[in-house]
Amino acid sequence: MAEAIKPLPGITSLTRPFWEAAKGGTLTVQRCAACGAFVWCPRPRCTECGADRLEWTPVSGRGTVYSFTVIRQITQRSGDGFAGEIPYVVAWIDLEEGPRLCSNVVGCPADAVAIGMAVEVIFEEGGKDLWLPKFRPR
Repeated sequence: MAEAIKPLPGITSLTRPFWEAAKGGTLTVQRCAACGAFVWCPRPRCTECGADRLEWTPVSGRGTVYSFTVIRQITQRSGDGFAGEIPYVVAWIDLEEGPRLCSNVVGCPADAVAIGMAVEVIFEEGGKDLWLPKFRPR
């Protein structure tokens, strides 16, 4: 039987700068050059003022866990690629700069993760020269 493969994010012309920065170990978020708002998820226009002057801006990668869940079993065949990581944490991370990202918390037992936990970004190779931002306790 073939090894299960994890689904990977699609890279588009809109998101390519994010993935290129991640490959270099830098977390970036779009920021509006017109009003200064951070914009996440990637979009062609600012969600605050509607301007199309969004620039990819490096951020600190520091944040806190806003909310999370612990995945303890695979319920669908499409998730077989994650079976070796059970249990794992999927969390909403509030970055110090404001945006909230969905990612994984790694580098500690799943039962040690808590709301309000201080975390920092790390990058793990996801395959096909793709580096995924994940967060570990700091």
